[in-house]
Amino acid sequence: MDKFMNALLLKRFTLLQSFILLCVVTLIVMLVVITMEFALAENLRLRFGETDWVLPSLVATVLLTVAAGIVTMAVLFYRSKLKRPLELLKHASENISANDLSFSISYDSRDEMGELIAAFENMRSQLEKNVKTLWRSVEERKQLNAIFAHDLRTPLSVLKGNAELLATYLPEKKLSEEKVLDLIHTMNLHILRLENYTEAMNSIQKLEDVPMQHQTMDTISFTTLLNDSAEQIANQSGIRFVSNTEYDNTIIQVDPYIIMQIFENMVANGTRYAASQLNVHYDIQDGMMKITVSDDGPGFSDEALLKAVLPFYRGEVWDASEHRGLGLYVCKLFCEKHEGSLQIANGPNGGGSVTASFRTQVDK
Repeated sequence: MDKFMNALLLKRFTLLQSFILLCVVTLIVMLVVITMEFALAENLRLRFGETDWVLPSLVATVLLTVAAGIVTMAVLFYRSKLKRPLELLKHASENISANDLSFSISYDSRDEMGELIAAFENMRSQLEKNVKTLWRSVEERKQLNAIFAHDLRTPLSVLKGNAELLATYLPEKKLSEEKVLDLIHTMNLHILRLENYTEAMNSIQKLEDVPMQHQTMDTISFTTLLNDSAEQIANQSGIRFVSNTEYDNTIIQVDPYIIMQIFENMVANGTRYAASQLNVHYDIQDGMMKITVSDDGPGFSDEALLKAVLPFYRGEVWDASEHRGLGLYVCKLFCEKHEGSLQIANGPNGGGSVTASFRTQVDK
């Protein structure tokens, strides 16, 4: 039967053309069969003479032949033109109902069913793209929310620490006016950071959309601000903090909030693995500012050296109470936004080392 249908080349024809072709073939076959039935009836009449049962039998046989021909034509039309594409569409619909779009359907036919399946496949492909786009958008929003939640902790910790310091020592007049003003200045800077975070949360759709806002700052004031944040983070983990510099005091143009986010993520990552001490080294040369954060911990594993800057990489560390897996990825992304780069390595004496570089205009 399949060979017969292939011989008719029905896949090359439209549904109407196939239906007409099958009608013609069926009609020819029925005419041949009915002619043979008339011949048989004539032979019976000649053999048995005029009897009452020959003519009714002939009529009944012709009617059965016509009915069988119509049913056969319908079955052939269904099997050759409708069965396979309907099965494909049913299976595809079940997959879509199960939220599974990772499939494809095709049907080798030039008729309307082939066009319908091709249109269905285009719809599935476009739907898959739309779902992936929506999923990426949702994931990016989740990632941004996680990053903001992570980065808000440090300014809140600094504000909390400075507020406790003022509340403890200011009534006893154990703080000089200069120290009080310095604490207030630091608190104001971190309050401004919180305001910027709030505004960014309402406008930013992607990490790449974080705006760059360069400011002119002197290096001593800037690194002092960074060291204050690092000390707060290190003290919370009971880690000793040490910093050193390799530059003369200069005026630089950078985005302090972007660099502060990078720096605090690097410091938080370092204190997580440090055994007892965290080191920060500042260097400015050839229009680039470099900040290296190193620790005396076990260092990066071979896998971590390759994957530590990937989003949500956690290595063997897991603590459900802390947000992890985004720090170094964010550092890398923001360094590149600042025309720099992020490098991770193991120190010569052990321990991990992360170096962030940023392009900056230096005015001596």
